[in-house]
Amino acid sequence: MTIPSSSSFQHKLSLPHTPPNSSPPQSTLLLSSSTNNVLEPGLRIDQLKHSFQSLSSQQQEWLLSEIVNQCDHTHLSFLHDMITPRLKVDFLKRLPLEISLYILSFINHPQSLGQIACVSKHWNQLLKDETIWKTVYEQHYNHFNNSSSLIPQQNISDFSYRDQFIRRYRISTAWKHGGHVKVVDEGLEGLVTSLQCDDKYIVVGCDNHRIEVFDTSTGNKIRTLLGHEGGVWALQFKGDDLPDHHQLQQRILVSAGCDRDVRVWNLETGELLHTLHGHISTVRCLKMKNKQLAVTGSRDCTLRIWDIENGRAKHVLYGHQGSVRCLDISGNVLVSGSYDHTARVWDLTTGECIHVLEGHQSFIYSIVTDGIKVAAGSLATHIRVWSVETGECLATLHGHTSLVGQLELVPGYDSMGPTLVSGGTDGCLRVWDWNEPFECLQRISAHDSSITCLQCDDQWIVSAGSDGRVKLWDRKEGRLIRTLANPAKTVWKTQFNQSKAILLMYRALNSNTDLGTTVLEIHDFDI
Repeated sequence: MTIPSSSSFQHKLSLPHTPPNSSPPQSTLLLSSSTNNVLEPGLRIDQLKHSFQSLSSQQQEWLLSEIVNQCDHTHLSFLHDMITPRLKVDFLKRLPLEISLYILSFINHPQSLGQIACVSKHWNQLLKDETIWKTVYEQHYNHFNNSSSLIPQQNISDFSYRDQFIRRYRISTAWKHGGHVKVVDEGLEGLVTSLQCDDKYIVVGCDNHRIEVFDTSTGNKIRTLLGHEGGVWALQFKGDDLPDHHQLQQRILVSAGCDRDVRVWNLETGELLHTLHGHISTVRCLKMKNKQLAVTGSRDCTLRIWDIENGRAKHVLYGHQGSVRCLDISGNVLVSGSYDHTARVWDLTTGECIHVLEGHQSFIYSIVTDGIKVAAGSLATHIRVWSVETGECLATLHGHTSLVGQLELVPGYDSMGPTLVSGGTDGCLRVWDWNEPFECLQRISAHDSSITCLQCDDQWIVSAGSDGRVKLWDRKEGRLIRTLANPAKTVWKTQFNQSKAILLMYRALNSNTDLGTTVLEIHDFDI
């Protein structure tokens, strides 16, 4: 507030002008005369207080400022000691509990909540209320793809939104700045062709016919699965709908490769459950819908739908005229991409081909679907998007300058919405709006050479390239957060979940030789 000049306030405080010989009004006398001894001191003070209370707010402020200006350091210290405690009024203490909690519910910034908890014991106690943390938790984390990993590591009755939010925030911070890294440089030989992990197991397929199983927490090798007679080019495992740490969790692993056989394993025991015959050439791609159903695509131009629970083929899908290079599943929709330049939409239950998706002029290397739309990337540098229902081409996405070998769909329940992320051998990442008009939202020059690995969730993009680097990106901003590991000669495979990133790389033994070893790095951010 701007304080008017002293003379203007003097004028406002003065009573109407009186002749020089007139006696000044009593109130003026009390305010201006320090030598008036007519009244008793106690009476004068009461009258001064009464006169002060009768002034307007602006007049009171002006008078106080005038008095303060007359004070020396001792008086000012006295005023400070007297006023400071009176200003420390906890307004939340004076409000009903429901209103206090309602006010705090509008604050959802983690750092602000942390600062609020340090204000006082009362505020700290208020912030232990679960309703506040439930709102904040849902705003920040409930939309993530890996929502299954949000299940608390205790009984559901003991679930605390506050504890889980703090855990998630701590994990997110560790992703940005670095977590605990476990390096395993023994137990792996040959070229790594496939990888999957969860919070219990890391499963690695190699071109030396072996499948290696490691403990995710310790990095110790648990077992080697032997049986394939050729390189293992594809694998996937599924578990029950239970938290990964649950003792009753049972995981079924399906693997396939150059020996043309599909093998079904009990991952918990290493037992081979079934060997499925039928393909007459290398199995190049594999996806499981659940623990009962899997689909494989082969260089023999066919796909096969397997009942892996009973160990038999349900359907053989004919139609492609070239090697089946990629496939994806969403609900009852199966899509496949082939070297015959076409993609196909199949009914997973019946095995019927619903649409042949044409338009690409070269080999198709990558394909994804959400059950409503299909996107496929090819050697011809562009991406095509079709409707699952009609087979109509909805868009052609240009921007990459060479093979589009990596595609990832992110549902995106946040303000950014669903997105398609693509990676090419041009070393570039592109983030596309998954809704019409399929605009390119981010253009990222990510690597000096081909992007060989790509995975995304609502928060992060992790990419790896032939330049031997693994990089972490902010999906919304397209901004590089950091490089996850020291550069290697080759990055074989990467995969991450909410709290861990698994990197498989080939590192030189020293700077003077090309000889090297395959290294497994486990980056743990739940610290």
